[in-house]
Amino acid sequence: MKYYIIAGEASGDLHGSNLIKELRKNDAAAKIRCWGGNKMETAGALLVKHYRELAFMGFTEVIKNLPTIFKNLAFCKKDILDFKPDVLILIDYPGFNMRIAKWAHQQKIKVVYYISPQIWAWKENRVHAIKRDVDKMLVILPFEKDFYKRFNVEVEYVGHPLAEMISNFNRDNPDVCKENIIAVLPGSRKQEILIKLPIMLQVADYFPDYKFIVAKAPGLEDSFYSEFLQPYKNVSSVTDQTYNLLAKSTAAMVTSGTATLETALFKVPQVICYKGGKISYEIAKKLIKIKYIGLVNLIMNKEVVKELIQEELNVKNLVTELKLLLQDDEKINTVKKDYDKLFNLLQGSGNASANAAQKIYVFLVP
Repeated sequence: MKYYIIAGEASGDLHGSNLIKELRKNDAAAKIRCWGGNKMETAGALLVKHYRELAFMGFTEVIKNLPTIFKNLAFCKKDILDFKPDVLILIDYPGFNMRIAKWAHQQKIKVVYYISPQIWAWKENRVHAIKRDVDKMLVILPFEKDFYKRFNVEVEYVGHPLAEMISNFNRDNPDVCKENIIAVLPGSRKQEILIKLPIMLQVADYFPDYKFIVAKAPGLEDSFYSEFLQPYKNVSSVTDQTYNLLAKSTAAMVTSGTATLETALFKVPQVICYKGGKISYEIAKKLIKIKYIGLVNLIMNKEVVKELIQEELNVKNLVTELKLLLQDDEKINTVKKDYDKLFNLLQGSGNASANAAQKIYVFLVP
């Protein structure tokens, strides 16, 4: 069968690559075309467009890049029609993917959405478009099933793919020991890195006995990071080694998003860092309905890890929080106990990628 998969960010590329591997186990003759990144391409899909050409963050950035976005939409529709897939699989990335879902539904193309847009946080009315345009919805967060049930939308919870991936990593690397390392995960988009990384790195001067290691985004060139890292003696970087880094780290500073879950599943105490453009943030503050921005806190429905948002994200606050995560045994133990509960919630019924692939295949071949 023919599968067309669209992911627009680094996390979508990661989850898409694991889904592709599992799809091939069910369908050895699968032909897969995708929008995503290097991981999806390595997994065996033909990469049409890389996510680094698609990642626009915030309201003002999206408005500035509207001509590019519309051009990408038109190209995508034509490419799908030319490929004639048996199914279109959408991975998160709602601004783009929900437009494609509406169009695909009109073209009588089967649509599967794997990894729900965060409509429970904002733009709740998008649930009606999902109900209309999506044939099968596969969710990865335990509370999403109840959310969709409120709107009479049937979804299937497959577990979270990160739980299985990180369990496998730990099994394959049993002898990794924690070192005096503080992981710095500043995100994958240039706009967010430019705002947050300079603040995060200034903290290094206050912890001379620790190595600060920046996890570079795979879609960005090394030269982009050079000016940020160069002034610091105890700061270095890695590329495509985030899991190796987290496995060895004692604490972490993490941009909100999937990375907060990855850090938690590696049992690394963390502080969540978020700072956006002033206009985008003020608009978002009026629209977003959730208590927390970190997925760890959202899933657990309490502040497991500290969130430093907007003006609160400064060097003084970061230093204070990191000292607690490095020196306060009671704090460290409490965080790690909550991480254990989080893992049990996310484990679901086993391997999320395999579950999702099986459900997609059965949906296509009853």
